[in-house]
Amino acid sequence: MSEIDKSDLLNLDLASGRVVIQLRADIAPLAAERLRTLSAEGFYDNVAFHRVISGFMAQGGDPTGTGSGGSKLPDLKAEFTRAAKFERGTVGMARTQDPNSANSQFFIMFEPSPHLDGQYTIVGQVTEGMDLVDKIKRGSGGGGVVTDPDRIVKMRPASAEA
Repeated sequence: MSEIDKSDLLNLDLASGRVVIQLRADIAPLAAERLRTLSAEGFYDNVAFHRVISGFMAQGGDPTGTGSGGSKLPDLKAEFTRAAKFERGTVGMARTQDPNSANSQFFIMFEPSPHLDGQYTIVGQVTEGMDLVDKIKRGSGGGGVVTDPDRIVKMRPASAEA
């Protein structure tokens, strides 16, 4: 990642404060454009982090809060890479078993997860506010489903808030 382009930054506001995500359009241009587009439309406002697993990740981006919803836009082609790894703060695109099924859902890593490398699209990296991500309410059981989950207050491209 070289010089930061403000159009590649998303401001994700939680009740506890702001998280800044730098999109990785260099390795996942389709997914980066999808998050930028949906954020600009207000799609993520009041959307829950419906699946949160301690030591693994926080997943959100489903307007239904069930883990099976998405946007009205078509699913995305997988943009897997070995050039980047799933480290703490990495933002990936959630999908079903079909590699080409990512749509609007994304997840933020709490810890490195090398088993995801090359298997899921890396779309960004948290550059500010990871301490706030760490405080997102965790789910219970192996699936990490959250009762009364924390929500995204709003998410917008940084360039739209200038």
